[in-house]
Amino acid sequence: MKFIDEATITVQSGNGGRGIVSFRRERFVPKGGPDGGDGGRGGNVILSTATQKRTLYHFRYQHHFKAENGHAGQGKQRTGKSGDDLVIEVPPGTLVTDAETGDPVKDFTRPDEQIVIARGGRGGMGNTHFKTSTHQTPRFAQSGEPGETRALRLELKLLADVGIIGLPNAGKSTLISAMSAAKPKIADYPFTTLTPTLGVVYPDVGEEPFLVADIPGLIEGAHTGAGLGIQFLRHIERNRILIHLIDASEVDADHPLATFDTVNRELAQYSPALAAKPQLVVLNKLDIPAAEVGADLFEMAAREAGHSFAPLRISAAAHQNVNTLIIRTVQLLTRYSDDTPSDEA
Repeated sequence: MKFIDEATITVQSGNGGRGIVSFRRERFVPKGGPDGGDGGRGGNVILSTATQKRTLYHFRYQHHFKAENGHAGQGKQRTGKSGDDLVIEVPPGTLVTDAETGDPVKDFTRPDEQIVIARGGRGGMGNTHFKTSTHQTPRFAQSGEPGETRALRLELKLLADVGIIGLPNAGKSTLISAMSAAKPKIADYPFTTLTPTLGVVYPDVGEEPFLVADIPGLIEGAHTGAGLGIQFLRHIERNRILIHLIDASEVDADHPLATFDTVNRELAQYSPALAAKPQLVVLNKLDIPAAEVGADLFEMAAREAGHSFAPLRISAAAHQNVNTLIIRTVQLLTRYSDDTPSDEA
């Protein structure tokens, strides 16, 4: 199950500059020969992956991109300045196809990949190139070649930046609907979510949107394939950070950390790298009276166990502290933008 973000753009490389018709003009040289310079090359359009880009959101309002044209040649056989290349940044995981033919162009799978998607036109030759023994004063030059125009379809095939994990009925689907415009099926029984639901979260103006997924409920034995286990543990591997959601109204008074430990144990048994992903621990359902007691028990047990995290108390259903959670999520995404493993739970 992959989130597919799509955009269609048109790119146009720069036209080549025209060659120039020019003749030497010097004292005591009444009939100077041709010295027109060549036009400069038009700028290329380059697609490049950038790890700070997480979505195709920046193509929402801009669909046409054009590189700079080459400059015309000059006298004294001076070549015109080449047009500047235009670099368009896309997130790793972007598949580029020709929008007209459907042919694949490039599948960007790694950071710092680049491809010239449209080559700039060649500059025209100045009249100095056309002098011959029988034609000493050519009064013509070449126009520059036009650039290329291509329509491209971009597809971002990635799972979310943020995975919401937890046992069944922790409130993951409700939380994703509160954080984003996603409309998952919500009901009060285990395994309501059979496939991940993905949503785009738009923080404050100026912040890059991020993708969030509610991962179907993990259960004990998930790392061996129990429940929906391995299928969705593989999905979590592609999330950059995790929101570990716990139903505070169901905290066991005798074993307050039981649900928390169960999920983390399954992550660790499947992959140590998975267990090392940064987590935000969130206690949910604080709109239920019993949840306050459960949250107190959980936090006390976490301190006694030596955990340094400070759980965030929320109610996804009542939208209580959801904005605070979004802010903390952005902060953690920024902190671990290079996917550095963390021992923070």
